[in-house]
This record gives sequence, C-alpha cells and structure tokens, in this order.
Amino acid sequence: MAIIASNFKTNHTRKSTSLFVNEVNDYLKKSGIKNEVYVFPTATSLDTFQTVSNFTIGVQNAYATASGSFTGEIGTSQLDEFEIKTILIGHSERRHILGESQEEITKKYEFYKNLGYKIIYCIGEPLEVKNQGIEKTLEYIYEQFVGIDINYENLILAYEPVWAIGTGVTATNQDIKNVHNAIKVKISKPLLYGGSVKVENVREICQIQNVDGALIGTASWKVEDFIQILENTKDL
Repeated sequence: MAIIASNFKTNHTRKSTSLFVNEVNDYLKKSGIKNEVYVFPTATSLDTFQTVSNFTIGVQNAYATASGSFTGEIGTSQLDEFEIKTILIGHSERRHILGESQEEITKKYEFYKNLGYKIIYCIGEPLEVKNQGIEKTLEYIYEQFVGIDINYENLILAYEPVWAIGTGVTATNQDIKNVHNAIKVKISKPLLYGGSVKVENVREICQIQNVDGALIGTASWKVEDFIQILENTKDL
C-alpha cells in the first residue's frame, strides 16, 4: 500500500484548501482507493474536514507546546480544535532556510511523539554532500537521526534530497534506490521519497525497491494533478 502526501508549504488559502480537500475526498470515496493519503495545509487553513478513513490532514509545523508566549507559532491547543494528530518534522526548508537545529528538531519530535502524533520525519542532504558520494551522503543523513527515536510506532520517514526539492531535478532511480536501501537496513519504517516528484514520474519512483510512497510539493498543489497522482499509484 503506497503512502501519498501533499505538502502545501506556503500555498493555498482557507477557501481553496477546503475545495481541494473536499474534491480529493469525493474522489477517494468514488474510487475506493485504499492507499494512505495525507495533505498538509498552511496553519491558517486548518479546519474540521469530514474525510474518509485513509485520508488524513496534518500540520506542516508546530511548536513543542500546548500554548504559551511563542509569537508566530502554534501549539497543540490550536491543533486539538481540529483534531489534528499528524505533523511534518525536520523538513529541509525548516532546517536550511529557517535555521532549525537538530537539537530543536529533536525536542519537537520528542514532544509530539509523547502525544502519540503520526510523525513524518524528513531527512536529506544538500548538493555539496551528495557530490562527495554515497558514504558521505549516508553519514550526513544518519546525523539527522541523532536524538530521534527510530523505533517510534507512529513514524513515517521521508527522504528528500535538498538539491532536488523544487528544482525540477529528480534524483536518479539509482540514487533513490541506493539511499532507500541503506536506510531500510537500519530502520524498518515506511520510507517516502520527495524531491521534484511529478504526475509523470510518481508511479516509476514508487515502484523503486524500498520506496513506500511520495511526499510531494509543487506538483501536488493543483487538485486535478494530485488526483492524477493518486490515480497513477492506486494499485501500488
């Protein structure tokens, strides 16, 4: 069973998210697809959506708190209102653009793990590391597991090479296979691939050994494209 997730990043509004979610939900109802589907809207677009059991709404980020004095952040009191129990942690944009350290990520991971959240934990390497070869790449990736409980039952991993996110450059099938195989030897959790996954290549990527699904950005923001992605992977 494939896992297909859409990360909206800083896209869509409350209104367009509602239309998107309802359309995807109608499609899942009609098609009877059993794959796990996730959508991560912006924090301002969270709401109480009626969805089929294999369609989950998650949050892209939240602070390790219930509530408090953390300007610009949200905590579990905001998530509880909409019964959100799924979170993305460690995305490369939060690491590299917003400066989240491994220490902060670990703290967030522990906090949400202790609350039983489903965590999609993102890992990946920048281009300068990739260019040093597979050993350096794996060394870099394994550092992103420092302080992370890899045995947590509600964990999904997402390998996203930083150099492939939003660049149009997709890792080669061999690149993906090499990294996914190495990670799976150490960690037996569902492992998604992310990084320039598109309607045209999603099926091929999801058929690579040890790829359990995809975490998709840009190519998933149009509802008809996301539905086509779900259609293309429905029997995997």
